[in-house]
Amino acid sequence: MNPSSSKLPVSFSIDKLQKELALCENDLWTPHFNTGRYEGNWTSVSLRSQSGLINDITAFPNKGYKNTELLDRCQYFKEIMDWFQCEKEAVRLLRLGPDSEIKEHVDNDTSYEDGFFRIHIPIITNSEVYFYVDKKQVPMKMGECWYANFQLQHSVENKSSEPRIHLTLDCIRNDWSDKLFTEMGFDINFSPEKVQYSDEEKQKIIAELSINPSEAAAKIIADLLAE
Repeated sequence: MNPSSSKLPVSFSIDKLQKELALCENDLWTPHFNTGRYEGNWTSVSLRSQSGLINDITAFPNKGYKNTELLDRCQYFKEIMDWFQCEKEAVRLLRLGPDSEIKEHVDNDTSYEDGFFRIHIPIITNSEVYFYVDKKQVPMKMGECWYANFQLQHSVENKSSEPRIHLTLDCIRNDWSDKLFTEMGFDINFSPEKVQYSDEEKQKIIAELSINPSEAAAKIIADLLAE
């Protein structure tokens, strides 16, 4: 089995990341749509979204994505995006407020084995932010670049008095990324067994997906009901 999380062999300038973040601070930070998944304050702003709008923070696979006008102001974020030589879907800034928590949950079809990988780059964080994937703490530091398998159970607690802000990129697997992940020690031919959910877990996932209907959500719901 491949690692549940892994640090990429690249890091980015904390100073440049935080200066770029300052350009975004006056833009609309939109509360996360899935209110059942968190307590406190969890908001986002889009650099790349399905509609091209800054306040469109949905991130469903297999949809067309466009750069938002905010990205035009953020040259360093563009440089970071260009480092990843693959197709990008949603690109967002995710802010978890002080004394806030993202509850343990899974995001379907978000593992490298599914042909998709989500990257987290911490811009503001500290030692009182606890990020867990598959019950293991992921020690993300500012400027670092991390992949995690969000098909597994994951959660975040911000016990500090300042917000935690990450730049996240949703990327599509290709030959370039296969080479990168192979160098990171991944078995790119690994195929995990299909996760089996209890009826209670299925109903919970279906309820969450039904909040924001889409073709992708409908397909996942149909697959769950067919099992």
